[in-house]
Amino acid sequence: MSNRTDLPSNNEDNTDAMTQKTDVKPTPEIAESKSAELNSEHSENNDAENNDAENDMAIEEFFSPNNNARMAEDFKAGYVAIVGRPNVGKSTLMNHLLGQKLSITSRKPQTTRHRIHGILSNHEMQAVFVDTPGIHRNEVRAINERMNKAAVSALVDVDLVLFVVDSDQWRDDDLLVLQKLGDTNLTVVLVINKADTLKDKGSVLPLIETFSDSFDFADIVPVSALKNQNLDRLQEVIASHLPIAAPIYDTEQITDRSERFLASEIIREKIMRSAGDEVPYDLTVQIDGFKDEPAHTDPKTGRPRKACTFIDATIYVERSGQKAIVIGDKGQRIKQVGMDARKDMEQLFDKKIMLTLWVKVKRGWSDDERALTSLGY
Repeated sequence: MSNRTDLPSNNEDNTDAMTQKTDVKPTPEIAESKSAELNSEHSENNDAENNDAENDMAIEEFFSPNNNARMAEDFKAGYVAIVGRPNVGKSTLMNHLLGQKLSITSRKPQTTRHRIHGILSNHEMQAVFVDTPGIHRNEVRAINERMNKAAVSALVDVDLVLFVVDSDQWRDDDLLVLQKLGDTNLTVVLVINKADTLKDKGSVLPLIETFSDSFDFADIVPVSALKNQNLDRLQEVIASHLPIAAPIYDTEQITDRSERFLASEIIREKIMRSAGDEVPYDLTVQIDGFKDEPAHTDPKTGRPRKACTFIDATIYVERSGQKAIVIGDKGQRIKQVGMDARKDMEQLFDKKIMLTLWVKVKRGWSDDERALTSLGY
């Protein structure tokens, strides 16, 4: 007995059967079903291609250095000089406008010695702020003369000037700055800083009228830089006076200064803040080494080591007594300066920092033209 199903014995019957199967035409229902399947596959392919194209565009836009798609058609850009007498809050103002600590600050006048560019970008404008040393009358030494020159030269080719004054203190140096501004054809906005310190808030209006009579200011804006008061209004005023132009720098950039320069300024700030009135301005900082080391495996121990930047810096003072003050009792002050500076650097540079500090005496550096040039002044 066989389980095999009997096959037709006649080959012609086989051929007829095959022929009959081949000649069968699909019914309308089958045709419609196949057409729907083809259309569905075609639609899915199109959707996939469109999604891929959208993803590619999104990725390209994300990594684009200048995202022009988000910029206003009447985008504005220009240079904005921040000027005023020493210790009136120019650096604090720039830092708070940027939302980033870039220019060093302290209670001591003439803390800022160099012109520093800070870049504020949004979808409407890019303002390149030029934070300048305070303009002052007493050019006792070569460094003071160079600081004044740096401040005045910042007025060349700027689109707008922010003249910063103290809300309750008008001094001779303020008048000196105003006289220098009067020699130019620049658009000047008066920024009355520390407005929050006025006991009588109503006294702001008479103060504004007094300033208006003294100079033809394009605008007058009272602010508190330290407390972020009225800075939005100041940004609007700045934008209104800038020319329509393409961005000057990459919109993600916050400064044109190098990390080496910023590191030296951070160290100098920490010394001036920690030493109080003990250390005068006869100190400067030079970066001797700035080396980026990528993440790697230690060849000796075989352990992985994180990426790190090694910074070696020398603090120069003019006298041996000043060296002892900077180092502090049993090295405590210089140790604290190093810790505070490293913390700020890691926050600003967004990487691990190993900082080594040295203190040396370099007599007469602040009145020596060659020494000032070698130290970056």
